[in-house]
Amino acid sequence: MGQSAREGYTTSHWGSYRVATENGEVTDVSGVKHDPDPSPIGQNYVGILRDSNRIRQPMVRRGWLENGPGTTERRGQDDFVAVSWDKAFQLIADEMQRVRHTYSNEAIFGGSYGWGSAGRFHHAQSQVHRFLNTLGGYTRSVNTYSHAAEEVILPHLVGDRAWFQRYVPRWSEIAEHGQFVLAFGGLPRRSVQINPGGVGAHTNGLWQDECAKAGVEFTVVTPTRADTAETLNASWVPIRPNTDVALMLAMCHTLLVTDNYDKYFVENCCVGFDKVAEYLRGEPDGIVKNAKWAETITGVGAQTIHDLALRLRSVRSLVSVTWSLQRQHHGEMPYWAGITLAAMAGSMGKPGGGFGTGYSSMHNSHVQDRQSVAAALPQGTNPVSAFIPVARISDLLLHPGEEFNYNGQSHTYPDIKLVYWIGGNPFHHHQDLNRFVRAWQRPETIIVHEPFWNPMAKYSDIVLPVATSLEREDIAIGMGDRWLSYMEPVADAPEGVLTDYGNFSEIAARMGLEEEFTEGRTAQEWVAEIYERTVEKAGKSGFELPTFQDFRQQKAIDLVMKSTGPTAFSQLRADPNKHPLKTPSGRVELYSSTIASFDYEDCPGQAVWLEPAEWSGAALAKKYPLHLISPQPDGKLHSQMDHGSESRRYKVDGRTVAILNRNDAEQRGIFQDQVIRIFNSRGACLAAAKLSEDLMPGVLQLPTGAWYNPQVAGEVGSLEKHGNPNVLTLDTGTSNLSQGPSSHTTLVDAEPYCGTPPEVTAFAQPNVIYNFPDSN
Repeated sequence: MGQSAREGYTTSHWGSYRVATENGEVTDVSGVKHDPDPSPIGQNYVGILRDSNRIRQPMVRRGWLENGPGTTERRGQDDFVAVSWDKAFQLIADEMQRVRHTYSNEAIFGGSYGWGSAGRFHHAQSQVHRFLNTLGGYTRSVNTYSHAAEEVILPHLVGDRAWFQRYVPRWSEIAEHGQFVLAFGGLPRRSVQINPGGVGAHTNGLWQDECAKAGVEFTVVTPTRADTAETLNASWVPIRPNTDVALMLAMCHTLLVTDNYDKYFVENCCVGFDKVAEYLRGEPDGIVKNAKWAETITGVGAQTIHDLALRLRSVRSLVSVTWSLQRQHHGEMPYWAGITLAAMAGSMGKPGGGFGTGYSSMHNSHVQDRQSVAAALPQGTNPVSAFIPVARISDLLLHPGEEFNYNGQSHTYPDIKLVYWIGGNPFHHHQDLNRFVRAWQRPETIIVHEPFWNPMAKYSDIVLPVATSLEREDIAIGMGDRWLSYMEPVADAPEGVLTDYGNFSEIAARMGLEEEFTEGRTAQEWVAEIYERTVEKAGKSGFELPTFQDFRQQKAIDLVMKSTGPTAFSQLRADPNKHPLKTPSGRVELYSSTIASFDYEDCPGQAVWLEPAEWSGAALAKKYPLHLISPQPDGKLHSQMDHGSESRRYKVDGRTVAILNRNDAEQRGIFQDQVIRIFNSRGACLAAAKLSEDLMPGVLQLPTGAWYNPQVAGEVGSLEKHGNPNVLTLDTGTSNLSQGPSSHTTLVDAEPYCGTPPEVTAFAQPNVIYNFPDSN
C-alpha cells in the first residue's frame, strides 16, 4: 500500500475502528470485529482531516498582535493573522513569562476538559497540566460538568465514591438476581456509546437487554419516553423536570406510614433515619410529604406513587439515578433522596439490588470493574493552591477577589490574566453563554490548541493548530473497559502541524524548560514508555502483556476484569460494626451532621424538597411555560466533530432539532421541521421543530453540542442561529456544597421564526490575513 492510501486501527471515546485514508483524508470507517454494536459516531471522521475548517498554521487575533495583551470586547469579532511557527511559539513563551513574573502563576488558568483524545499520552488535560506545572503551576478546576454534585455528595453519604462506583450491582448481577429497576432520569442509549479513554466493545446496551430477557421489569421516571430503549419494555412515568426528589420522598412516606420498610437496614446500617421520619411526617415544617403532596408538585398521580413504593419494597429492586438529575438546582438532593428510598426499600446490600447512579449515563457504568491497568503521562506537581469548581468559570473571570463556598470551606476567586485551554470547548459545555462571553473578554490573553475553527478557536487570541488522534501514535484503554488498544496513525497531519506535545516542547524550549517538560523523550518514546509502565501496572493485576512491538501488531488486547469484591453495602448489612463505611458514623448517612454544620440553606443535612430557581411550578412559568431539558446529542460526543457527516445527519437544514409535545406545538402554531425561536431572559436561539407524543406537555428538549453561532459574531445577546441550548441555561451552582452546573433548571418559550432564517455559519472560517507585516 503506497503513501497515498493507508489503513489502520484507532480507538476513540466512542469506539474502536478500522480507518482507511487516501491522500491524507478519511474515506472509510468500519467497526472492529470484537465490537458487537459499533457506534455510528465514527462516521464523522470521513472527510474532516482536509476539510476547509481545518487550521493549518498558527493564528493570532489581529487586535492582540497590534495592541498587545489586554481586556477586550473584540474576541470573536476580529480578523486573524497567520504567523510563522517560530513567531507563534515565541509570542506564547514571552507572554507566559510576562504573566508569571508580573502577576504570579496563580494568574494563569489551565483549562481542559479531557475529551480531546482517548490516548494515554496525547491526553489533552495531562499535556496542558504537565506543561503548566513545569512552568510553576496554575489555577485549576475541580470536579466535572458530568457529575459534579455526585462527586461531592456521595463521599458524605457512603464515604468512598470510587468503592461505591466499583461495587454497586452490575448489569450482569441485575440480570441474575434483580427483579425490578426503577430508573429516575431514564436509561438513554445514546450515552452508552461513550466512554472516557476509549471503548473496545459496546456491551452496556446489550446487557440492559439481557436483563429484560431475564425477566427484570423496568419503570422509568422521566419527562421523555425516548430516554429508554423499546427493548426494555419499560413502563413510563412522566414527571415534571426537577421534581424527582418530591416523588422519592413521597414514596418514602408511603413505606413509612404503611410500616413496610427495611427497619433492620435503616436502624443498623444508617444514621439519621429518625430525622428522615420526622421530616416525612411534616414535624419540622407542618407539611406531610405524602403522595397527595407530591402529586401537586410532580404531576404524577398519588395512586401511582403509592403503587410504585410498594412495588419497590415487594421485590429485589434497584433505584437508579442518572447523572442528568444532579445537573439541576439542588442537584445533590436526588442522590440523597434516592439512597434514602433505596435504604427503606429493602434491597441495599443484596445482589442485584439497592442503589446506583449513572447506569446508562456512560458505557463504563456498571458493566465490569472500573479499575484501570493503564499508566498515564505524569503531570508533575502544581504548587498553586487556587482552584475553582469547574462550572464556576464565568464567576471566576467576572468576580476576581470574591469569596465562594465549596464543600464546607470558603475560597477566593483569583484574578486570571491568561487562559491556556486545550482539549475542550466551554462554548459547548458551560451555561448562560451570553454571560460567559462577557466573562471571556476579561483575561488579557487566551491561548488554545485546536485542529478546527470551532468557537473556542474563534474566541481566542493565539491559536496553535494540532494533529488529530488519527494523525499520531498512542495507546488507549477506557475506564472500566476491557480492551487495551493501539492507536495507529492513518494519515499525516498538514505540513508543519504538530501535536499538543510538540507545541509545548517548542514553547518550553524557548523558556529554557525543554528538558524538564520532555525528560529528553520524543512523543514516540513517551508512548513506548507509558506502555512499559502499563505492562508493570497490569502485571500487578495479574495480566501479562506482550512487548510493545507485538502489541502494535496485535492492535488490541482483551483484559477481562472480574469483580474482586462483594456487592456494595453487603458487608455493612451483614455486620455494621465489623465492616463500617468511610463516613464519620461508619454508616450510610441519611442525615449528615457534617453537611448540617456547614449551615447551607440550599443544602441542609438530609434529603429535602427545595423548590428550584426555575421550574413549571414557579411564577416565572407564566412567562416562560416550557421547561428546557438539554440531553447529550445523537451523532457526536459533546460538540466534537459537529461538522462531521454523522452529526449533520441529525440536523434539519443545518440546525439542531428541538422536540416539543404536539399539543404545545399546535398551541403556538409550530409545525414539523419549522424553524422556531426558543427564548428566555438570558438569550435566544433558532432550532428546527420536531413534534412528538413521547415528550410530556410543558417540556422542550434541545440537545447540546451545536457549535456556538451568534448572528452577530462577538455580540453578547445576539440571536444564536445553530441551536445551542446554553444561550438559555441557568448559570448558578447546584448549591454551596458542590457548586455543580444547573443546566437542567431552565424555563423557556418557543414561537415560529418570522421571516427568512439567517444562514448557519458555525463551520465557516473567520477572516484570515496572510502576508501581514512582521508575521514571521
